[in-house]
Amino acid sequence: MTIVLLKGNDEVLLAAAVKEKVDALVGSGDASLMVEELTENQYRLEDDSFAIRRLVDSAQTPPFLTERRVVVGRHMGRFTKAADVEALVNYLESPLPSTDLVLVWEKGVSPAQQKLTGAPKSLTESLAAAGAEIIDTGTGSGKSADAWLERQLKSAPITLDRRAAQRITQHLGDERSRVVNLLATLEAVYGPSATISEDDVEPFLGETGGVPPWELTDAIDSGKIDVALDKLARMIGTGGRHPLQVMASLQTHYLRILHLDGAPVSGEKQAAQLLGMKGSTFPAKKALTQSKRLGSDGIRNAMTLLADADRALRGEIGWPPELVMEVLVARLANLR
Repeated sequence: MTIVLLKGNDEVLLAAAVKEKVDALVGSGDASLMVEELTENQYRLEDDSFAIRRLVDSAQTPPFLTERRVVVGRHMGRFTKAADVEALVNYLESPLPSTDLVLVWEKGVSPAQQKLTGAPKSLTESLAAAGAEIIDTGTGSGKSADAWLERQLKSAPITLDRRAAQRITQHLGDERSRVVNLLATLEAVYGPSATISEDDVEPFLGETGGVPPWELTDAIDSGKIDVALDKLARMIGTGGRHPLQVMASLQTHYLRILHLDGAPVSGEKQAAQLLGMKGSTFPAKKALTQSKRLGSDGIRNAMTLLADADRALRGEIGWPPELVMEVLVARLANLR
């Protein structure tokens, strides 16, 4: 008997994990006889509320013509309160040995669920007591996300040469989950065990992925205007960030630099403490380095540029927002 809860904030990765888990549970069996997948449509009541009873009934149903059944509960994020999952909690106290239960903690789609909250405490406790496996399908963030992508590239059935792997990493940016479909496509086209070059990859890359804000600020701090403009375009374009969101990230970055100007700090730990930053001190180190590099005059110029651009974004001049941000980023990068 297997009980598993799959969760994650990336729909592509979550769907892939669900398929992988269900395929493993079915094995050489007949999926058409073994698998029952329930969605929010099966939980929906006449008043458009949702009840978990149908899922529990399916889990309690003995197999027919097979030794086991695999019951998949999708859109479990509809059940946010202890009362919503009471029937499932009761089932987990004595689950049917012939049922493998796969629960997918994801948002509902009709009507669209705006926010996904965590599972009720009573459910998480009953899952733990039943020996359930909890799988987080997300990529993580920062270095963890980079490590996740590197593992995907190295474990693929195909072999990517160094330049191909670098090209994929650079192109996807922070949309790392796209690598799942990309690798599947490359395997289908070139066959398993093929060695893939950068030229082989290029036709299948698709639209350039977005990038996180720190890639933009790093490029600006380094004075690389062309790189900074590319990062800006990716943030606003495929990254889907509004220019005001990008402005907010830049303001946060330069306010840190401003607070460290002339401050009595001797290293990144003291800088992080002064800035009220917890966790990694690396962002504080970058802010401290840039504060010293720009000096008071440079920081003052940067704050003036930010203030002027902020007013321009809010309608003071008739420039398109994208142009306002491009000029701002180029001028900030040129302050070095």
